[in-house]
Amino acid sequence: MMSELKKSSWVRALPSSALDSLIKMWKMFFLQRAEEGELILDTQAMKPMVNLRLLQINHANVKGKFKNFPASLKWLQWKNCPLENLPSDYAPNELAVLDLSESAIQRVWGWTGTKVAENLMVMNLRCCYKLVASPDLSSCKSLEKLDFEGCIRLKKIHESLGNVRTLLHLNLNNCHDLVEFPSDVSGLRLLQNLILSNCLNLKELPQDIGSMNSLKELVIDETAISMLPQSLYRLTKLEKLSLNGCKFMKRLPERLGNLISLKVLSLNHSAVEELPGSVRSLSNLEELSLMGCQSVTTIPESIGNLQSLMQFSINGSPIKELPTAIGSLPYLKTLFAGGCHFLSKLPDSIGGLASISELELDGTSIPDLPEQIGGLKMVQKLHLRNCTSLRALPEAIGMILNLTTIDLFGCNITELPESFGELENLEMLILNECKKLHKLPDSTGKLKSLCHLLMKKTAVTVLPKNFGNLSSLMILEMQKDPLESPRTQDQSVVLTNSFTKLSLLEKLNARAWRISGKIPDDFEKLSSLKFLDLGNNNFSSLPSSLCGLSLLQKLHLPHCEELVSLPPLPPSLEELDASNCFGLETIADVSGLERLTLLDITNCEKVEDIPGIECLKLLKRLYMSCCKACSLTVKRRLSKVCLRNIRNLSMPGSEFPDWFSQESVVHFSERKNCTIKAVIVCVVVSLDREIPEKWRYFPDVPDIKAIMLDQNIPIFCTSLNLRGIPNIHEDQIHICRYSNINPLVSFLKDGCKIQVRKLNPPVIEGVEVKKSGIHLIFEDDDDYYGNEELLDESEQSVSKKLADFFNSYEEDNQV
Repeated sequence: MMSELKKSSWVRALPSSALDSLIKMWKMFFLQRAEEGELILDTQAMKPMVNLRLLQINHANVKGKFKNFPASLKWLQWKNCPLENLPSDYAPNELAVLDLSESAIQRVWGWTGTKVAENLMVMNLRCCYKLVASPDLSSCKSLEKLDFEGCIRLKKIHESLGNVRTLLHLNLNNCHDLVEFPSDVSGLRLLQNLILSNCLNLKELPQDIGSMNSLKELVIDETAISMLPQSLYRLTKLEKLSLNGCKFMKRLPERLGNLISLKVLSLNHSAVEELPGSVRSLSNLEELSLMGCQSVTTIPESIGNLQSLMQFSINGSPIKELPTAIGSLPYLKTLFAGGCHFLSKLPDSIGGLASISELELDGTSIPDLPEQIGGLKMVQKLHLRNCTSLRALPEAIGMILNLTTIDLFGCNITELPESFGELENLEMLILNECKKLHKLPDSTGKLKSLCHLLMKKTAVTVLPKNFGNLSSLMILEMQKDPLESPRTQDQSVVLTNSFTKLSLLEKLNARAWRISGKIPDDFEKLSSLKFLDLGNNNFSSLPSSLCGLSLLQKLHLPHCEELVSLPPLPPSLEELDASNCFGLETIADVSGLERLTLLDITNCEKVEDIPGIECLKLLKRLYMSCCKACSLTVKRRLSKVCLRNIRNLSMPGSEFPDWFSQESVVHFSERKNCTIKAVIVCVVVSLDREIPEKWRYFPDVPDIKAIMLDQNIPIFCTSLNLRGIPNIHEDQIHICRYSNINPLVSFLKDGCKIQVRKLNPPVIEGVEVKKSGIHLIFEDDDDYYGNEELLDESEQSVSKKLADFFNSYEEDNQV
């Protein structure tokens, strides 16, 4: 249609830029109308377009006679066509591509099929959910590609399909109701791809499937087929055979080995019980997959004959041992045996896998690795996650010089071999949950390429003296569970002096390491550090050099109960968590922390002031529950600029402004020419002293939700972000502000209401909501940035009124 537009005489007179703009505008108009379901095309307008070759009218309705469609049309794309069948007067003899995907079509053509189909090369009927039967293809002389994917009601394929001698690709994926395939397919001699996956009711393939002697790909995943035809052996060009999820397929034909071109054999989650002996003849097989085959318990020794095999997967199968012959596979690159819980031993011949690059043994019962594993010179990734029977690694592992990743998550190893230091290319070492690992080898410092060291919840308490030699280390996660790691002086830890040599380190998490004494003064040498978590440790001070960490963004120090003061911090800081630092008394001036968005000093009862807090214009979350000593001072420092940006605020108190709704519910009524911009929810909460200790480490007060209702039917619910579990049984006020990008605001419509509720039954007992209120912020309610001192309260912005409320707070919580 665009090409016809360009041929019009008045269009040819336009400058090229104007023509491009005209075409662009037409396309935008066409697309918009199509999306709105309003596009109606009159076929009369197409009659003069004699040179039209491609017509794209997706989602359109057509009126007029279809014989007006240009006879020269080669390609018709009409997605979401509303017609039940193509009309009888439609006969474009030159049509090569017909795309009616996602349409309501029930029958493609009737008596005109001969004229339409003769030159057709591609027919796309994907997701035509009303199509029950395929069209008669008797007159198709050129058809190469036929796509019925997602035609969920298609039950039968017309017998004429078997005679389409030009067909190359046939896709019937997800035709769930298909029960019958033509029995005579002798004409499909050029067919290369036959996709029948997820045809859940298809029980058999045509017996003469062997006549498809050009077939390269046969996929029958998730079908009800129980047996492959005997003639299958004649498919000598077949490269891929996929039987994934065939729950009724127990046996494979003995002559499977005749498929001499087969490269991929995938039997995942099928009922196949064993591989036939002839599998040894599949000399070109590159990928063999038996994942989740619960009936396969042994792998035949004949697998050693598969000299081209590159990938072998048996994940989740009940195989007890690997055949000795597996070491004879010279080109095997990946061996996946994760989840083989009964696999308890690797054959000594494993060392013969000269090309293997990835070995996965996650969740197996292997107690040790053979020394011959050192012969795997090309292995780059070794996965041993949750190998709970594994107690140690052999010294020979140090010979695998190409190793870049070792994953030992959840293993019961007690130590790593000294040869570990020889792994000069190792980039990632995962030791998380190795709870019996109590020591890193002295050679650890030799791992010059190590970038990621993940050792959460191990028993390691001392780092090697040469740890600082890990010159490439960027991520170090070695935190412990604070509930499982009681902090006592008898078990205190001092960071090694070489630690500060880790100049590339970006993330350090050493929570609950029982670090005591003095943090090294030259901490600023960790110049790349962005994230630092030293929570649940015993040190009493931080070095003044901390302010030299110019890239530091997040500093987490929760439960550092002996920490007395916070030194000046770097201006790059965005988050500061010093919650539950019960001994904390002073915080250096924070006015320079212009990027700070989160400040948490929950339960820091001794802190008397946060100097400079009024300058934190980007602060969004301020948590001060139980900070009675500084509460009044901070409240009087809060400015309207600060409060306009804050999204979550908590501090001691039992009152909130009287211009909030004084009930737990507020009703929303739309205002003319005035949109809703935000919702503020305020709750006063107290917690019972008897809350279990484990909940003291929980980040938020649970159980309190804001619910939106429309005609008393909940349409949205969100847990209020009430961060900070208070350490005393006194009232705490929490303010949560939601902007218009939050569903609690954007979903509001006339007649809705928002209600604050406590979860019933609660997650934990002892949470009490003393009172709650809600305030709706409309357009212009909080948009004024000028001086408001001389304005009446009714004219002031919400943030100004909130600031005045806090600024006038008294000790006895009365205004």
